Amino acid sequence: MKNILITGGSGLVGKRITAHLEAKGHAVAWLSRSPDKYKQKSFSWDVDAMQIDQEAIEWADAVIHLAGEGVADSRWTAKRKQAILHSRTHSTQILAEAISKAENKPSSFIAASAVGYYGFSTGNDVITENSPAGDDFLAQVVIAWENESKKLENHGLRTVMLRIGIVLDESGGALKEMLKPPVAAPLGSGDQWMSWIQIEDLARMFVFAIENESLSGVFNAVGPKPVTNRTLTQSAAKKINKLFVGVGVPAFLLKIILGEMALMVLGGNKASSKKIEAAGFQFRYPSIEEALEKTFK
Repeated sequence: MKNILITGGSGLVGKRITAHLEAKGHAVAWLSRSPDKYKQKSFSWDVDAMQIDQEAIEWADAVIHLAGEGVADSRWTAKRKQAILHSRTHSTQILAEAISKAENKPSSFIAASAVGYYGFSTGNDVITENSPAGDDFLAQVVIAWENESKKLENHGLRTVMLRIGIVLDESGGALKEMLKPPVAAPLGSGDQWMSWIQIEDLARMFVFAIENESLSGVFNAVGPKPVTNRTLTQSAAKKINKLFVGVGVPAFLLKIILGEMALMVLGGNKASSKKIEAAGFQFRYPSIEEALEKTFK
C-alpha cells in the first residue's frame, strides 16, 4: 500500500479519489492552505507564497495534482485569466521544486489536465491524444500546465496526465449549472459535442493510474460515448423531471452574459477514450444513461 499526497483533495473529485484510495488500503494526505481545517491528514502549502511543507513530499510515494482555480467560477477578466493560469503553473512548479530537494522522492506524479487542450472548435472530428492543441485561452492554459507537469519526468518520476472532460456529479460542476434554470435548454445550437465522464469513473481512473506503474504519458479522461449538448441536457432534465425546451439559448445572449467564457459552452469536442481503455481501464458507466442513473440515484 502507498502514501498518496493529493493537491485539491477537498474538492469534488479529490474527495472521491480519496475515498477510493482509502477503500483499497492506501494512506491519503492532502496539501492545503488550512491543514487544520480537515479531519483528513493534511500538510500545509501556499501557492501564492510559493511555500510547501517539505515533509509532505518526503512522506509521499505518489502525488496526485488536482489544484487549480475553477475556470467557470467567474467572468474572465484579465485578472481572473492570470489567476487561472498561475494557479496551475505555479502550483506545479512548487511541487517540482520540493521534489527536486527531497531525499525520498515520490515515484509517480499523476496530474489533472483538461480536454480544453484541443480547443473548442474541433467540430465532429474524433479527438485523440495525438490531436493538435487549440489556440484559445484555455488551450494555452492547459499547454502551459502540461509543460510544467512534464518537467517532473526530469526528476525521475513516472508522470501521467489525465485530460478531463465534463465531470458528471449531482452536487457540483457543469451539470449542476446546466440544470439551474427553471427550464432546461440546449446552449447555442446544442449540436456541439460534450466529452463527459461520471465522477466515480474519473476517481477510479486516477486510482488506476496510481496502481498501474506501466502507465505514463497523456490520456483522455472521458467516457467512451460522447454526446451533444442537446442530448446531455435533455437526458439530464428527463432524469430529474425538469421541463426541457428544444429552443437553444441564443449564442449572442451567452456571449453577452459570459463574455469570452461563452466559448467553453458554445464549443466542445468529441474526445476518444480508446487509449486508456487499451491500457486496461474499464468504465462502469460507459453510456450517458448509465452515468446519469448513477449521478442522480
